[in-house]
Amino acid sequence: MRRVRYNVAASLDGYIATADGGYDWIPEDPTVDFGALFATVDTVLLGRHSYEVTRRTSEMAWPVGSRIYVFSTTLRQHEHPGVTVVRDHTADVVAALRAEPGDGDIWLFGGGRLFSSLLAAGQVDRVEVSVVPVLLGGGIPLNLPGTPQAALTLLDTRSYPSGIVMLNYSVNDAR
Repeated sequence: MRRVRYNVAASLDGYIATADGGYDWIPEDPTVDFGALFATVDTVLLGRHSYEVTRRTSEMAWPVGSRIYVFSTTLRQHEHPGVTVVRDHTADVVAALRAEPGDGDIWLFGGGRLFSSLLAAGQVDRVEVSVVPVLLGGGIPLNLPGTPQAALTLLDTRSYPSGIVMLNYSVNDAR
């Protein structure tokens, strides 16, 4: 079964973005090797807001040849060529992607609402959080309130010169 990896940066107080979706508080650290991190990724999952932010900034380069799935009840497929817009049955769609043959990882890029719904449905295998040494005091939480508790097992950690600490966990009850 293919893995779904939620790889995200979060402030020390647990926010993945400011209230307006900003992420300029995440320092650029040249020692983070994104190429190696995502060399096995062939599919990317995004919520609507994360998709719109990445379209505006054009800083995000998905791994070459990746399939992009955007989960939204408001976007129309014909207005977004090059991505697959998923309007409903989110967990079923992700379960089908996980069951496909092959060994490419699925990168759950964002955001908090999509992560929380997929975690609750048992469709997340790894939680990889880069903890940034900043306290935001509010914003978009890593995990939405009301999401069922999920036990995690620490796989490894890594610290970077910028003060970022990467925590890599497996989800104990992923399906």
